[in-house]
Amino acid sequence: MKNIHDPIAIKRKLFSKCLQYVEERINSSKQAMEEAQQAANKEGKSSVGDKYETTRAMMQIERDKSAKQLAEALKLKKVLDQMNPDKKTEEITLGSLVQTSNGNFYFAISMGKVLVDNTEVFVISPVSPIGKKLSGLKAGGVVEMNSREFKVERVI
Repeated sequence: MKNIHDPIAIKRKLFSKCLQYVEERINSSKQAMEEAQQAANKEGKSSVGDKYETTRAMMQIERDKSAKQLAEALKLKKVLDQMNPDKKTEEITLGSLVQTSNGNFYFAISMGKVLVDNTEVFVISPVSPIGKKLSGLKAGGVVEMNSREFKVERVI
């Protein structure tokens, strides 16, 4: 396992990647909502009967789906707003960077594997299955997940 030499710099970069990810989700959801609304507004009355109403209903469904995605992205943004990437932690909590015997984890939002400064880090939510097991532990703590042991080597 590669030791993380400048953990605060890594945390800042991970936090920045999380923010970028959430901002992209917010922007794409807003854009999809606007496009669905514009498509619904452009659809004129048709001589084909129900085509107009059907198209408007489909556009409303698309708009609603995008609104849900936007709401989810805004929830993720709220989580990130609670974090301070410069804060060091001894106990695993939101914002912690954790080195274990089976990988590095950043407790933020569910984003998956990220590569920062040639270091693989799994960006996870504290409420994910592994996040729940690791939350509250300190260096030296051990949990088992999917028949694999995770020994906490370092919490930053």
